[in-house]
Amino acid sequence: MMLLRRAASVAALLATVLPLAVAAPAHADGTSPCRAASGPVPRPDPEQARLADARTTALVERAGFGDFVRRFPAALCTARSAAEAGRLLDDWGGALWQAAVRRAQGRRPGGDLPAGDDRPLYWTRLAMTTALARWQPAFPVDGPALRARFEDASRGLTDNAFRSAPGVRRVFISGFDPFGLDAELRRANPSGSAALRLNGLRITLADGGPAEIRAVVLPVRYADFDAGIVERAFAPRLAGGLGAADVITTVSQGYPGIFTLEAWAGRSRSADPYPDNTGSLSGGTREHPVTAPGLGPGAEFIRTTLPTEAATGSVQSPYPVLLNTAVTEIPAGGTAPVDREDGPTPGSRAVEGGGGGYLSNEVAYRSNRLRGELAPQLPGGHLHTPVLTGLPADPALLTGPEFERNETAITTEVRAVLERTGARP
Repeated sequence: MMLLRRAASVAALLATVLPLAVAAPAHADGTSPCRAASGPVPRPDPEQARLADARTTALVERAGFGDFVRRFPAALCTARSAAEAGRLLDDWGGALWQAAVRRAQGRRPGGDLPAGDDRPLYWTRLAMTTALARWQPAFPVDGPALRARFEDASRGLTDNAFRSAPGVRRVFISGFDPFGLDAELRRANPSGSAALRLNGLRITLADGGPAEIRAVVLPVRYADFDAGIVERAFAPRLAGGLGAADVITTVSQGYPGIFTLEAWAGRSRSADPYPDNTGSLSGGTREHPVTAPGLGPGAEFIRTTLPTEAATGSVQSPYPVLLNTAVTEIPAGGTAPVDREDGPTPGSRAVEGGGGGYLSNEVAYRSNRLRGELAPQLPGGHLHTPVLTGLPADPALLTGPEFERNETAITTEVRAVLERTGARP
């Protein structure tokens, strides 16, 4: 019976992903053992609370992802045990990720938003986690653990290994969710768009060799970094074997009008009072940086091992690609932060890497600290994209020609940079 129920759930799921007519999941007809909440609806977290803005629903529906949100509660009610619930969340999270990838690559029609738009994945995931928080099954479950399973699967962390034959270079990248949403809810993140557009693609590197790209999209949340999501994402690609990467590059949105390859990643958080997507602060400032929880041992600064000259010397259009060697440090014996344009000095305390003291710097530090521990021979580093601009002045308009042109130009140039930094040394 369990196999039959799981088959019914997966069949409904596949129908959702492949935009066909969907049969109702098993036990979605009122005979479900799924209990309604006996008390008030759980209070949404700060990210989920933004779903109250109708524009978030429009971003889901106009991408053709509405059925994920509508059918997910009934699917949850097909689970008969915690183990079965975990597998179901793996399935639905993975299906959402694959649907977002196929849509970004023009292989899944649906809606009138641009194909490469990363925002529908973000808002659909949040709406589904809200449904998960409301679910009250007739058996005990670990809610945070189930959400983590769903999040990991819907971000590309599971079932997303390299599939290329020997001799094909394996390039592993990460992007980020949209952020800064309290200032502008419509914001996208070109690093997330690039991850979706490039995941699974075969490209030709600058040296003429073939390569396969695999990608993940990470949350802009300190708590997830504290819980090791970066290490969970990168460790399988650094541990050796057939699924290992040959090159890693973390990608995030950075400075207006330019790409920067960051020469240095710093160990500290120092971005307060700028919050993450949940409104949380890191506890670190320029004057008083803090070390992120959960970090293993490592240097205050880690230098990139990407062949930065290959990109900075050849990729310059439509945006220039520059090498950023600036850092902020507290010099040995000092107490105040000092900005330096030519990298850190011996014995200093990290305040900011080239990417600042926020999560874009931290993803570079965490991934490359792990690379140094598990696969020190691999090239690795961080790429900052230009800030994505061009949203229409009318806040009711979710997209526009300039916004779409800029997003496409940025993600296309990300690929051009990877074609050069991923080539064999």
